[in-house]
Amino acid sequence: MAPETSTSVSAAPLSLDRGHGLELLRQMLLIRRFEEKSAELYTLGKIQGFLHLYIGEEAVAAGAIQALTSDDAVVSTYREHGHALMRGVPAGAVMAEMYGKANGCSRGRGGSMHLFDASRRFYGGNAIVSGGLPLAVGLALADSLQNRKRVTACLFGDGAVAEGEFHESLNLAALWRLPVLFLCENNRYAMGTAIERHQARTDIQAKAASYGIPAEAVDGMDVLEVERAARRAADAVRSGDGPYFLEARTYRFRAHSMYDAELYRKKAEVEKWKERDPILLFGDRLRELGWLSEDDLRKIEAAVAAIVAEAVAFAEAGAWEPLEDLTKDVYTPVAG
Repeated sequence: MAPETSTSVSAAPLSLDRGHGLELLRQMLLIRRFEEKSAELYTLGKIQGFLHLYIGEEAVAAGAIQALTSDDAVVSTYREHGHALMRGVPAGAVMAEMYGKANGCSRGRGGSMHLFDASRRFYGGNAIVSGGLPLAVGLALADSLQNRKRVTACLFGDGAVAEGEFHESLNLAALWRLPVLFLCENNRYAMGTAIERHQARTDIQAKAASYGIPAEAVDGMDVLEVERAARRAADAVRSGDGPYFLEARTYRFRAHSMYDAELYRKKAEVEKWKERDPILLFGDRLRELGWLSEDDLRKIEAAVAAIVAEAVAFAEAGAWEPLEDLTKDVYTPVAG
């Protein structure tokens, strides 16, 4: 299964300056180093439960969320650490949540798969495959009824396409012309099942055509291609044209989760895809432009390392939820 480099997205120019380029690189490196530290902490028993890493897919989150404003909403999957960080959820709040500490963004109640931050309109972290799509449709319906010019960006994996909620959500969004940006992060595996084994038609963006939704496929290993497509899509949605569908063709370098023995794909395939590492490719592009020196990279890495270290310290210092609060927000006493 060789990496895909073709895309249906046109080569429309994107305004790029050195500052923005270095920021995109910093964001992708933040996701990568945060995830690497999370894997380390998981092996030490600091993080428990399920842990799904975003390593390899950083260009999608870093590129797509550039297109959103603070008023827009983001609905995510259980592989959402990178989405949360790009949405502005503090790294410490994310790490503390994975520790299960009360200073986590979901007060320690959700863990890795249920990151929430309503103040930033980040609505999950949803552990149910495809479970975020109906939520996104609901948020977009509320905005539509209130005549608010907002976008709800809904991110999901290729495995979600096999679920009924996918089709129901696209149908309603198209029928009611709702402001949803559907973004499929196609990393080619639904857990351990290759896309060729769970989809009769592997060109996922083409599925949107049956609902009359405009759609594009984009190289998900190219942060600039993702940003270009996401901005075009978000502008269309915000203008009142109804939903838009993007398929970002990407690849995860790590197993589905930390529990995954990864027996379903060959190591050679993974290594081949690593040749298209979005961080290395973009770094090379910045060097060719004369915008990235080794000193620049060292400074970015140092700044990212400091953020990750502070996040771990924040989580370590956090308190556990008091025992007497364990039933809070779970049970409602009934009078009489």
